[in-house]
Amino acid sequence: MAGTKQAPTRQAITLKGSTNLVTEFFKYAVNTILFQRGVYPSDDFHMVKKYGQTVLVTQDLALENYLDRILKQVNKWLLTGSVTQLVLAVISKDSRIPLERWVFDVNLVEQPAESSEPAPPKPESEIQAEIRYILKQIVSTVTFLPIIDEPTVFNILAYTSESADVPADEWVDTDPLAIEAGKSQQVKLRSFSTDVHRIEAMVAYRYEG
Repeated sequence: MAGTKQAPTRQAITLKGSTNLVTEFFKYAVNTILFQRGVYPSDDFHMVKKYGQTVLVTQDLALENYLDRILKQVNKWLLTGSVTQLVLAVISKDSRIPLERWVFDVNLVEQPAESSEPAPPKPESEIQAEIRYILKQIVSTVTFLPIIDEPTVFNILAYTSESADVPADEWVDTDPLAIEAGKSQQVKLRSFSTDVHRIEAMVAYRYEG
């Protein structure tokens, strides 16, 4: 008797697949922030198509190599579940005062108990739509963030678990670059999630009004 052929089911996104999606999101989010906040000249960026929209990516080789090194390490930490938060801090080049902190919380999605029915896998198109909304929101923040009219630099901070393997030559314990409590405003941004990770985003900025 001939067996019936079942339609193939779409596999849930694996830890490795989710890690790659999240790492790639960080790459485009960082580039978008650096462009929108004028940390690097607009001429240093070129347009690429990603997530069904145009995003700007640096052409500065030194910056590209720096970000690649950071993202490779972030990828490793995501695979081992040892990174809990990434922060991009925009700092005044002259006074070294932190002006903005773009915060991305990294959470693991709670898996259902073994006895319960597994949740249906989340379509990648839905994940990409959520990422698209966050990147658009980052672009739209220029409408309410204070204008930065001074040269700036940036730093990327990673908050990891105590058991994380941290390369001493690349990462060092550093100042959290916090903005003074009385001069800080915060705006929560959208989030996105895969079957494995959930990323919550917000921006805190210095406001002297």
